[in-house]
Amino acid sequence: MQDNLAIGILCVLGGGIGAQWVAWRFRLPAIVLLFGLGLIYGPGLGLLHPSAAIGRYFHPIVSLAVAFIVFEGGLALDFRQWRASGEGVLRLTAVALPINWVLGALAAHFVGHMHWGASWLFGAIIVVTGPTVVLPLLRHTKLRPRVAAFLRWEAILNDPVGAILATLVLEILVIQGNRHSGMFMVEIVPHLLFSTMMAIGFGIFPAILVRFLSARDLVPEILRIPIILTLAMSVFSVCNFIMEGAGLMAATVFGMALTNMHVTGMSELRRIKESLGVLVVSCLFVMLTADLHREVLERLSLPIVAMTLTVLFVVRPVGILLSTIRSDLSWQERLFVGWIAPRGIVAAAVAGVAGLQLGEAGYPSADLVTPGVFALIATTMILHGFSLRPVARVLRLTLSDEPALAIVGASGWSTDLAGVVHRLGCPVVLVDTYAGALAPAARAGIPTLKAELLSDEGLESLEERPADYLIAATPDAIYNGLVCARLAPDFGRQRVFQVSPGVARLDLYRGLSRDSRGKVLGDPAWNFTLIDTLFERGWRFRSLPFGGGVQGDGVAQEGNRLNIMTIRRGTAIWIRSVEDEAPIEPISGDTIIAMVSPDAAIAM
Repeated sequence: MQDNLAIGILCVLGGGIGAQWVAWRFRLPAIVLLFGLGLIYGPGLGLLHPSAAIGRYFHPIVSLAVAFIVFEGGLALDFRQWRASGEGVLRLTAVALPINWVLGALAAHFVGHMHWGASWLFGAIIVVTGPTVVLPLLRHTKLRPRVAAFLRWEAILNDPVGAILATLVLEILVIQGNRHSGMFMVEIVPHLLFSTMMAIGFGIFPAILVRFLSARDLVPEILRIPIILTLAMSVFSVCNFIMEGAGLMAATVFGMALTNMHVTGMSELRRIKESLGVLVVSCLFVMLTADLHREVLERLSLPIVAMTLTVLFVVRPVGILLSTIRSDLSWQERLFVGWIAPRGIVAAAVAGVAGLQLGEAGYPSADLVTPGVFALIATTMILHGFSLRPVARVLRLTLSDEPALAIVGASGWSTDLAGVVHRLGCPVVLVDTYAGALAPAARAGIPTLKAELLSDEGLESLEERPADYLIAATPDAIYNGLVCARLAPDFGRQRVFQVSPGVARLDLYRGLSRDSRGKVLGDPAWNFTLIDTLFERGWRFRSLPFGGGVQGDGVAQEGNRLNIMTIRRGTAIWIRSVEDEAPIEPISGDTIIAMVSPDAAIAM
């Protein structure tokens, strides 16, 4: 028993995180790898059958994990982003959902050969586009902010709404099967309204409580995040006890309320929940897919395949087209959103339970609901996962795939550096809080951003033109460190750099902590004063194609050139740092950006 448990944990945790790493390393959709891994573990090799191993606690565990995921998604829903995205988000979450439900039910009945009861349930389940699939895809694709907001809001909001809709449809079908149709207006509608209001109230009240306790210093920092996570699971459990599906709405509302009430200390929670979210999503997808029985897969037939294709190429596009008539969405945005609609964990979890209950109520073809939903999940994950980036690129809804650089602090030399990178055709943005400092760069056509990156507004502004690397180049070493520490979780600690604060302040024990600053740009002696002095003496940044006399790093030997970075187009930017454990050696075709003395420039 213990050996089986150890093997199961190893397969789920080790395999899931391993798949995430492979997906990151080779730029593949992680969800597809997780789904395939689960099929190999479960129906393929028979190594895992989680529901049999865990028993009756399997579905409650899955439900709690899904609640955490929608709570995490709720934390990302800032109403300011909703307003900035226009009416498209409202149409996708309020208008498109009922249209997709009706069209999905028609497809299930006329194409999938399901009876009407099973068809209405199938249509209700597939209206959700799960955040467990959409959010990881958005992290790996540089979509334009408005399009990304459309998909993010639709996925997070439709998940709990779709779960409640499926539960309501199931209740109505069961009642009709028992010939108590008159109970619909008497019991179900009031029960639905009460559950919805209860979920909203249970989501908002704990957020108010957290804000109250935090503002009055009544919660120690070490307990803040555990208390918030406990409240999220508690509101889910209480609301779900009253009505199945209401807990997901309550958890989502709780996350949204915390974000929009601007409770202090939420940045630490966001960082932790993102890491936990990756772990939870990895384990859930592997477990749910491994739990599929071979009999479910054997029920796949030509009508189910045809129904899946109809949902992909007819139901979703027509639903989006009808719901966005006379909206401010461009035709490219409508076409893209009409295609991208991967289903995820909520659809899988609801299908497994609802299909079984519908069959117990005596409805014919109820056994086709689960294989039909899983066929749609698998197909959308594969097709949408691999096609999202190419389709977005063709429709010109992506930002540049070239590695991008952000430089914080507009001075003479940083403007010169940004100009050289810009002229190479690499995306770059120069950031400063003072418009006058940015004016020379703006006149030269260099992209600029007037923002304070330590503010939420500044971070949101930077997200609109996402960068992959950052150099903090202001005269203030402490400010540079704060910016790098704030952005390191998003960029990666090996991708944020700052001008040296001075040799004495780099002591790992007595100096500035590595966690509180970025990597040192170049050598410890290259502080702001030195680089600024060299610039005043006529040193300028130049792009030097590797080869033809430009060899290796070669800084100390020549003394008339400071090699700052190496750019490999379409691949990466390597910024030189004394803290590099394995310096990158340029190859033919790379471009070295160096600060060159006037004499060396004449010699070139």
